[in-house]
Amino acid sequence: MKLSWADGTEIGAQLYEAHEDINPLTLSFTKLRDMVMALPDFEGTADGCSEGTLERIQMVWLDEWKLDNE
Repeated sequence: MKLSWADGTEIGAQLYEAHEDINPLTLSFTKLRDMVMALPDFEGTADGCSEGTLERIQMVWLDEWKLDNE
């Protein structure tokens, strides 16, 4: 399944699975954007994302992370 910036829930879940030891609140949005773009199924460009999109992805990842770390 190919991913785009519109797939924030799936992207957040995949980032958590790939980096479950990282608290996503410790990442800059630039680093988060780079991690999204490095996902194997991601198709998109840096120009296609916004701060709001990255915040949504970060919150999905954070919700997953909190389940295992709080």
